[in-house]
Amino acid sequence: MTDWTATRDEGEARLAAFVPRMGRRYANGRNTDHGPGAHKAVSVLSPYIRRRLVLESEAVAAALAAHGPEDAEKFVQEVIWRGYFKGWLERRPQVWDSYRAGLEGDLAALDRDRRLRRDVDRAVNGQTGLDCFDAWATELVETGYLHNHARMWFASIWIFTLGLPWRLGADFFHRHLLDGDAASNTLGWRWVAGLHTRGKPYPADAQNIATFTAGRFTPRPGDLAEVTQGLEATEPDGLPPVQPLRGFTLPQRGRPTALLITDEDCRVEDFDLAALDIRTVATLAASHLRSPLSVSDPVQRFEAEALADAAARVGLVAEALRADDPAGLARWAAKAGAAQIVTPYITRGPLQDWRDQAGPSLARAGIAFCEWRRDWDAAIWPHATAGFFKVRQNIPGILQEVLPG
Repeated sequence: MTDWTATRDEGEARLAAFVPRMGRRYANGRNTDHGPGAHKAVSVLSPYIRRRLVLESEAVAAALAAHGPEDAEKFVQEVIWRGYFKGWLERRPQVWDSYRAGLEGDLAALDRDRRLRRDVDRAVNGQTGLDCFDAWATELVETGYLHNHARMWFASIWIFTLGLPWRLGADFFHRHLLDGDAASNTLGWRWVAGLHTRGKPYPADAQNIATFTAGRFTPRPGDLAEVTQGLEATEPDGLPPVQPLRGFTLPQRGRPTALLITDEDCRVEDFDLAALDIRTVATLAASHLRSPLSVSDPVQRFEAEALADAAARVGLVAEALRADDPAGLARWAAKAGAAQIVTPYITRGPLQDWRDQAGPSLARAGIAFCEWRRDWDAAIWPHATAGFFKVRQNIPGILQEVLPG
C-alpha cells in the first residue's frame, strides 16, 4: 500500500528523487502499469501537484534542467495536460454543471434500479470476474492511486464492457483518487467515452492491456466489448461554446483581510502576504463536496494533512473550517472584522459551486471575495479552447512566459 505524507517537504523530496527519471526513462516506460508498489516509471507526484504542494513550474523546470527540452518533452507535456484540462473546463463551465446534474439523475436511478445497483456494487468492489478490472478497483480503494493507463482501461471497461453510466464511474474515481479534481477527472472520463474528442472513444484492448501491464493481466479478446462508437449520441447538441475566463477580484493592500487556505493551492506563502492586514486565517476542508456519496477516508486525511502543513508554513494560527453552511464563510470573516477574504484561485468544481452559494451572504456582509491566479494558469488557459494540440504547439511560448530565465 502506498504510504502518503501530505506535506510540501515530502512532495519536494519525491520530486527530487524522480528527476533522474524524467527524461528518456519516463518517455519509454510511462505507459506500463506495473501495479501497486511498483509505479517507478511514473512520478506519482499528482496528489502533490493537485494541491500545489509541488508546483507544475517546479516539476517542469527540474525536468528541463536535467534532461533538456527534447528528452524531457513527454514529461513536460503530461504536466501541462492537467493545466489544459483545468483551462478547458474554465472555458466551458456548462460541462461541469451538466456532469453534476447528470450524476444526480444517475444516483436516483441507482436507488430505483436493483439490477443497476448490483452491477455497480460488483464493479466498485472488484467482483466482476474480470481480473484486470477487479485489481484496479481494489488498488484504487486501497491506495488512492491508479496509473494513468489503468484509469483509461478501467473507464473504457466500465462504460463499454460493463455498460454502466459513465458519471457513476467518474464519481467513484473522484471519491477515491488522492489527486482527483473536477477537470482532470470529469474530462478524462468524457475523453474515454468519446464526448471530449467527439466520436473518438478509447477502447480497452486485450493485447494492449497484456503488453502494458508487462503480462500481469492477459484478458481474452472476447472479455472486452468491441468499441465502435462512443456516447456522443447522448449529447446531440455537441459541446457548448467556449466562454470567456471568469473574472475575479484581486486583493487590496492594507484592507482588513481573512486569509482562506483550501486544497486548491497549499502554497499561499508564495503570494504577497506581507501586503495584507491579516486579521484571521482558516483552513477549509472541502473534499467531502466531491460527491453526494461518501468520499474516502484517505482522500479526507490527505486533505487535512495538506491544509495543516500549509497553515504551519504561513506561521499564523489557523482556524479549521468545514465547507458546510455557505453562510458560515461570511460569519467567520465578519467576526474578525475583515473586509475581504483572500485565497488562491478556485477552479471550476465542487468548491467553486459552494463558494457561489456563499456569495449572497458575503454581499450582504459587505465582504469581498478576492483571489490570486498563478502565472502558470494564466499562460495555459487562454489556449485551452479545443483539443490539446493547440496547447502543445504553444508550449515553447508558455514555458518562456512562466519559467525564470
